[in-house]
Amino acid sequence: MSLNRRDFVTRSAATAAGAALVGGAPLAAASPAAAASEEPSAAELAKHPVKESFTVMGTSDMHGRVLNWDYFTDAEYDDAAHNDVGLAKISTLVNRVRTQKGHHRTLLIDAGDIIQGTQLSYYYARVEPITGKKPPKHPMAEAMNAIGYDAAALGNHEFNYGIPTVRAFEEQLEFPLLGANALHAKNEKPAFPPYVIRELYLGRGRPLKVGILGLTNPGIAVWDKANVAGQMVFPGIVEMAAKYVPRMKAAGADVVVVAAHSGIDEPTTYGDQLPWPEDASGEMAATVPGIDAVLVGHTHKEVAQRLIVNKKTGKTVVLSEPLCWAQRLSCFDFEVEFSKGHWQVTKVSSRVLNTNTVPEDPRIVKLIGAQHKKVVAYVNQVIGTCKADLSISEARFKDVPIIDLIGRVQADAVKAALAKTSYANLPVLAQAAPFNRTAHIPAGTVKLRDAAGLYIYENTLEARILTGAQIKDYLEYSAKFFAQLAPGDPVDLDKLTNQQDTPDYNFDSVYGVSYDIDISKPVGSRITGLSFDGKPIDAAAQFVLAVNNYRANGGGNFPHVASAKQVWTNSDEIRNTMIAWVKAKGVIDPAQFAAVNWRLVRAGVPLF
Repeated sequence: MSLNRRDFVTRSAATAAGAALVGGAPLAAASPAAAASEEPSAAELAKHPVKESFTVMGTSDMHGRVLNWDYFTDAEYDDAAHNDVGLAKISTLVNRVRTQKGHHRTLLIDAGDIIQGTQLSYYYARVEPITGKKPPKHPMAEAMNAIGYDAAALGNHEFNYGIPTVRAFEEQLEFPLLGANALHAKNEKPAFPPYVIRELYLGRGRPLKVGILGLTNPGIAVWDKANVAGQMVFPGIVEMAAKYVPRMKAAGADVVVVAAHSGIDEPTTYGDQLPWPEDASGEMAATVPGIDAVLVGHTHKEVAQRLIVNKKTGKTVVLSEPLCWAQRLSCFDFEVEFSKGHWQVTKVSSRVLNTNTVPEDPRIVKLIGAQHKKVVAYVNQVIGTCKADLSISEARFKDVPIIDLIGRVQADAVKAALAKTSYANLPVLAQAAPFNRTAHIPAGTVKLRDAAGLYIYENTLEARILTGAQIKDYLEYSAKFFAQLAPGDPVDLDKLTNQQDTPDYNFDSVYGVSYDIDISKPVGSRITGLSFDGKPIDAAAQFVLAVNNYRANGGGNFPHVASAKQVWTNSDEIRNTMIAWVKAKGVIDPAQFAAVNWRLVRAGVPLF
């Protein structure tokens, strides 16, 4: 069954008797008429208000994970903490909560980033796309429909494949895809439903109306500029919450839950390019009256419970963020009271449930079994061979060949593209970052999944013109990734990197130049010995920088690059460029590209 946006309110009303959707089918519940005969009188309610409870469950940042499987290693997913991933595990937890609480006392929502992140989701966006003439079912849509989600918010990664793919995914869902701040550019009217109101019949009193507001990240306008510019705009989270929460209350919502694809209080990664903060869930809870709970997303963190007092009402708002990739399920446990014709929230708390404590739901495993098998075959295609074992394990603090490989592929692609242009004689440099700490290209046979595991994002490639001085500024900014250590201080690798909350993907090295990063010096004056072609770099000289679209559009807030002149752009993913490069070469030979072009030093003495 596929519902359009007009059906959402109708379906909410149809399930007012407390029916929870499982696999698209409502479960039987007591009829309002039958329950009404058991309701206490108004006088009794005045003396003894009805007290009830219900639970709102939530996921976020699932990034294409249905099964507990890693398509990059072609094995069951596992990490050092023995976490498990996937909607099949979430389904088991959801079923348990519904059994414990009663199906009619639960709702299930998501806070975005659903359709990007694994080769499973990539396959149905690019290889056998859901936008085709005979579109296949998207495995994430099938699984979420079967589990019985009530609503989901848009995430920024929903737009990685373009608006048509988001729309095709939306059409396959049996619940609304919400985005109160995702607007049509021409008239700034909602491009997606801003909110939905679900009704829970708790047995006595009138149905409890739970309003679910969906908000996504304004950074979409920066990160996916090529896909959304001129078509959609994404204003601030706090501002749009302030607009829609009163409307939800006016529409009868007794409880307001926000699914926000935005962290609580993290620093922004797009600087002054937009007037709104990236991670605004905390500010929203503190400044917008009427919100009871916030399902947080975007930052891939686990927050079981965070309490924020609203400055205007003095009321405590409960926030929870489940760990990404369907590793955790957040549960907001509500206590409510029906008195004088109204439901009122008397208590809210939140917790997270761990998917590694339960088995996969065999129903979900079976449901997408054929799709899973097809993708496993796809990622195991042989694309070439490699003369040496290449690992990314030390890439955060050493120049390693596997990162040089990314730089070489990007530089080759840009050189070929500019060969017959006026920029053909400019030297080409290339930006690269360590995306995946488990990436590995083995000696011997190389499969598609090996290359895909090295470049896990759907970034495309651009070429921008920067000067030597700007390249130095760029590298200085990147070097904030490291802690400051005086000569002789002990080196703790766990504390050496990721300073200022900088993720690995925002630590760039530049292929084609040589330099030292002196971590004994403060941020902003760490790059020493910067040279090109064996000579100190000319500050005024022009260079072409091969750079991914995320960085080129301002992602990470690196200096100069977003405003630099664009001389070439490509619509194909860098991952595919890498796969094509390996296929064309046949053999990956590190001797052709690997060199120690940068190193960490303290007062000129190498750290390693």
